[in-house]
Amino acid sequence: MFDSLRFSPIKFNILSIVTFALITLVIISANSLFSNNLSIYCVADENRSNHRELQTHKISQLLKSTSSDDQVRIKLTEKVAEEKGRIPELKLFESTNLMPKFDSRVGKFFSRYKCKVQFFMTWISPAESFGSREFLVVESLFKTNPTGCLIILSNTMDSRRGYRILKPLIKRGYGVEAITPNLYSLFNNTPSEKWFNDIKNGKRDPGEIPLAQNLSNLIRLAVLYKYGGVYLDTDFIVLKDFSGLRNSIGAQSIDLNGNWTRLNNAVLAFDKKHPLLYMFMEEFALTFDGNRWGHNGPYLVSRVVDRVEKAKDFNFTVLPPMAFYPVDWIRVARFFARPNGQNGEKWIDAKLRHLTREAYGVHLWNRQSNRIKIEEGSIIDRLISDRCIICKHTYSS
Repeated sequence: MFDSLRFSPIKFNILSIVTFALITLVIISANSLFSNNLSIYCVADENRSNHRELQTHKISQLLKSTSSDDQVRIKLTEKVAEEKGRIPELKLFESTNLMPKFDSRVGKFFSRYKCKVQFFMTWISPAESFGSREFLVVESLFKTNPTGCLIILSNTMDSRRGYRILKPLIKRGYGVEAITPNLYSLFNNTPSEKWFNDIKNGKRDPGEIPLAQNLSNLIRLAVLYKYGGVYLDTDFIVLKDFSGLRNSIGAQSIDLNGNWTRLNNAVLAFDKKHPLLYMFMEEFALTFDGNRWGHNGPYLVSRVVDRVEKAKDFNFTVLPPMAFYPVDWIRVARFFARPNGQNGEKWIDAKLRHLTREAYGVHLWNRQSNRIKIEEGSIIDRLISDRCIICKHTYSS
């Protein structure tokens, strides 16, 4: 039955030849098409390669024809470019139409509110990162210092979104505004000016630590030197009126004899043009190290105060840890936890009485606590509940 389906040898040979010819033609056509496309990509890649080689050759020739100082300058310029790419939200060296208005805006703001205390904060992150905890800090400031006023130095908060965040307080008559800082104006005629220009022009290595963080350390010194007042970190809950506090810095830790071992710059209260602020900026410019955390901040103020504390030419006070840092960063999590039984409640009650009596505020050590939930009944919960204005905080924030 299957004999009728068999091909004869002659038919089979003819069919094989035709099939083979068709397959060969298809392969040749496909190969030609692929080769053409590959040639296009190869030419483009070769052009890119030649361009890279040409650029490399030019850079190599440039380095050969320049001094070692110029070579370092080229590398540092590349470092600055890399840094600017690493923190694009800050746009450190880009001028905006708001920057030239900085001085006049600050002057008009202070004149409008007749501030009893001039507060300053910095915010170097996007406006959307200014969350409920940061807002609670601002609330606590105005709850305890209702006639004070606050300028948030930030180009991200100085926006429509930033205004919407602060609007609930502004509508209630509190003096708060985000203003884009003019770094050129702030650093002018201070020891900071040369450092800033060197960083901007690629003559100084910004280091591995984000430049924004180190600039925040410097900006707080410069703005207090120019205007005077109180600088606060955005993770500091205010518990008291600051109007009686002048020319003060807080100790973070003390030894068994009560002598300070470490100072911190999260809270600074100084008069305009205070010489200690000038020395802080001078130390910053001379000893800047962008690769060591804390070197240009807490360690800097500790170094300078250690040198000048015994001199009679400076009028300032070092406050004990209880003033600003009543809990250290290792134990701060306890302040966020709900009471554990009756003994836990008694401990929280006693701690709250102590804080209310002795502390100007509580530094929350945001690097360690920003992911810790505020539990109901905890020390932090009770502090912010008593010092909120809008009072819309959530325990998961």
